[in-house]
Amino acid sequence: MSQTFHRFSELFAQLGLASDEAGIQQFILQHAPLPHAINLADAPFWTPSQQAFLREGLLQDADWAEVIDQLNSALRREL
Repeated sequence: MSQTFHRFSELFAQLGLASDEAGIQQFILQHAPLPHAINLADAPFWTPSQQAFLREGLLQDADWAEVIDQLNSALRREL
């Protein structure tokens, strides 16, 4: 069974967000730091479909899980 590894930019594109480096940085600057008491998918800035994608990706340990974890870490950092 082969596993696909996705890039950060691919995750942003999948979520319907700007996926270039500047867009990714702007998103993180705008939304970080995300309080640890809030699950990533429960953050108020996601649409319902984005929330569903993030939850499914983590619950099913899908190909997206690793890069979703990276996004979670990036949004938790103090800037």
